[in-house]
Amino acid sequence: QVQLVESGGGSVQAGRSLTLPCAASGRTFGDYGMGWFRQAPGKEREFVAAINWSGVTTYYADSVKGRFIIFRNNGENTLYLQMDSLSPDDTAVYYCARRKEGGSYFIRSDYDYWGQGTQVTVSS
Repeated sequence: QVQLVESGGGSVQAGRSLTLPCAASGRTFGDYGMGWFRQAPGKEREFVAAINWSGVTTYYADSVKGRFIIFRNNGENTLYLQMDSLSPDDTAVYYCARRKEGGSYFIRSDYDYWGQGTQVTVSS
């Protein structure tokens, strides 16, 4: 069984930065691609960023490109999302998830394990 636990959320002012860690259990973390999604109140859960198993290849939603960085430490079974230049539009619950083998990096249904989420609130 895989467990994913996000942390690092909080309330910040616009323009500030936050880094979200996602700690994974199990010995297969380094075998899978991983992703971050977010869900704002009243909206669908949307793709934010993803990374392949080795960390070499990354993908970003247009809305966060150039401001967010996804990276991973396979030795520590941890995924990260560094978020810079935050804006109120980034306010959401952020979720990390494990991509199914062979699945799309961008489609929510192609992820099989999810964390419980961590709230990020950005004030203007």
